[in-house]
Amino acid sequence: MDFGLVLQTDPPASRVISLMKRAERNGFSYGWTFDSAVLWQEPFVIYSQILANTTKLTVGPMVTNPGTRTWEVTASTFATLNDMFGNRTVCGIGRGDSAMRVAGRKPNTLARISEAMKVIRALGSGGEADLGDGTAIRFPWIKPDARLPVWMAAYGPRALKMTGEEADGFILQLSDLYLTEYMVKAVKDAAAAAGRDPSEVTICVAAPAYVTEDDSPEALAHARDQCRWFGGMVGNHVADLVAKYGEHSSQVPEELTDYIKSRQGYDYSHHGRSGNPDTEFVPDEIVDRFCVIGPPEKHIEKLNALRELGVDQFAVYDMHDAQEATIDAYGSKVIPAVNG
Repeated sequence: MDFGLVLQTDPPASRVISLMKRAERNGFSYGWTFDSAVLWQEPFVIYSQILANTTKLTVGPMVTNPGTRTWEVTASTFATLNDMFGNRTVCGIGRGDSAMRVAGRKPNTLARISEAMKVIRALGSGGEADLGDGTAIRFPWIKPDARLPVWMAAYGPRALKMTGEEADGFILQLSDLYLTEYMVKAVKDAAAAAGRDPSEVTICVAAPAYVTEDDSPEALAHARDQCRWFGGMVGNHVADLVAKYGEHSSQVPEELTDYIKSRQGYDYSHHGRSGNPDTEFVPDEIVDRFCVIGPPEKHIEKLNALRELGVDQFAVYDMHDAQEATIDAYGSKVIPAVNG
């Protein structure tokens, strides 16, 4: 199993770079960041420094979207980084929850994501693409060995189907075992139905991880409070699914929708941060299911279970008060045990 580190690009950028270097030293092979131009600093500028200060780390957004930047600019940015540092990027893409809404726009449609994925992958891999007006373009400077995998974030049935049919990878932002099994199956079934080899779709589960010294009630309570924000972030996407398919729909598992009934609203100024006051509705049970908390052996147990479900990478959301400690605990105890 590969391991990734996910950070927000809060200033100073030097700290983001430092944590990514620390992650690589501890056996992580991917470095991800949020991509929301209003809320945080520009990630692609910071990727250049992360790549320059590491040797093997693959970097990318979790996730970018097709509305913030024009598609040829996104593709050119990835291709430039790959030309400089040797094909060490991956394009994670989604609807653009915070990036679009904070700017007063609606998240992107699946049709737009589909078109963007094709253009960005083609241009970033040295191919030709039509930007929509009949004009085919290609980067004249790109190297023959250029490649740019595109991984799609998804929850709903149509998005899961499209991921299996079109994306190189699937990003699932929760680590609940039941929902992971359900959604991985949906993606792989869609890939097979489209004539693709399901094993060629990389599966990445991303969720907060908090390593405690023991499993005492006090330690677990603190870990839950540090990770509760994640249930609120996932709740934004779940609320959209409920609005589309209804509160009780065979299209979306009840396990995913039940907990947002007490959701009152969401202020993006606290997005992805511990202590988010808009996530008090998230119960302890959801934190335990969606996140990975507890002493190292609990992390090892859950990660082994995720791997059995077909997960190729676990990406650690590291937005809490124990960033370095979590990276180090994974490097010294969790990663060696899982990959031993």
